[in-house]
Amino acid sequence: MGKILENHSKQLIRQNGVPAPESWTVSSAEEAYGVVSKVGKPVVLKALVPVGKRGKAGAIKFADTPEEAREMTETLLNMTVRHFPVENVLVEEKLDIAEEWYVSITLDKNRQLPVIIATTEGGVEVEELVRQRPEKVAMVHVDPFMGLMPYQAKEIWSGLGLSGKPLVQATAILGKLYEIFIKYDAYILEINPLVLTQEGKVMAAASVMGVDDTALYRQPELEGMVEVGSERFWRPLTQLEKDMIAVNDADYRGTARYTEMEGGDIGFMCGGGGGSLLSFDALVKLGGKPANYTETGGNPPEEKVYGLTRGILSKEGVKGLYVAHNITNNTQIDVMARGIVKAVKEMGIDPEQFPIVVREAGVNDAEGKRIFEEAGITYYGEEVTIEQAAAKMIERMKEVYACQS
Repeated sequence: MGKILENHSKQLIRQNGVPAPESWTVSSAEEAYGVVSKVGKPVVLKALVPVGKRGKAGAIKFADTPEEAREMTETLLNMTVRHFPVENVLVEEKLDIAEEWYVSITLDKNRQLPVIIATTEGGVEVEELVRQRPEKVAMVHVDPFMGLMPYQAKEIWSGLGLSGKPLVQATAILGKLYEIFIKYDAYILEINPLVLTQEGKVMAAASVMGVDDTALYRQPELEGMVEVGSERFWRPLTQLEKDMIAVNDADYRGTARYTEMEGGDIGFMCGGGGGSLLSFDALVKLGGKPANYTETGGNPPEEKVYGLTRGILSKEGVKGLYVAHNITNNTQIDVMARGIVKAVKEMGIDPEQFPIVVREAGVNDAEGKRIFEEAGITYYGEEVTIEQAAAKMIERMKEVYACQS
């Protein structure tokens, strides 16, 4: 899944008929000064980072004059918000707000249906509101084949107490938001707050949007807007992580997920699930220091395994490679072997001087064993547990680097 920053999400919802304040994206304090000078109105300044609760983090500022906008923008651009450095700022006209509401559309994983969550109690944590005052929150599941009917959207808002022109506007906006949610293969579309202005207009004052990044092949309009894979990350992606996302996206078959870790000298590749966590924990408990956490499974092609292996081995400081798949993994071991061996050979790595331990079990493991062993790579099958194989990896690291010191 991938997040979309607010400047882009606002652009998309405006294009699709949802009223939102006029906005501009700037990357310097002087740009902000210039924008506000032309606008001639008070503005809101928001750090463009892929995290929530920016207000609590001090990453939303207000400015009445161009000089204040320049000062506040300079402050924001020097901030790091939950590990994300602020590189751009969203400048928006400040709305004269009478009421703040909340609405989101997401996927209910339990019921496998889109669900709309709405309340007119804006300005509070919706999770807390659901727990403490559930009668103030509407939660409505939508039949994906029928879509959201206009009467359903109206019932949601009228049930929360809206009437008159605000009800008409909120109903129309909710219908458009649902269309946007479906149109762009979104997994979350949140407007917080949806506001009623003093002039009686209903507008999206802030927006959060995330989409299914595996569906981007049918979303050319979103090119350059999506932070691919960002829902798994708590910090900005490294260049190597971005490169590995490209490796994964180059072929739909199988998965290749790579997370870089600070320090570490053992390249780590596993098959996902509980066996992977067991492999990782075993290395750490035995004193090993993984340089990354990588999952691959679902029968990736040889080229994807090759690209992933090259990425793992290219990280500075990596001095060994540990590969482990559990017996329940359906990945073809011979395909894994060919991809890994190809990368090792092309990078000029000598398994005698660079420890590589493989513990594989599953489809075509006999052929995989042959390919690995012919390349001089230590191979273990299901006769050895994951913990025992991890111990062998630690032994090989000690043997090789004790001899070299």
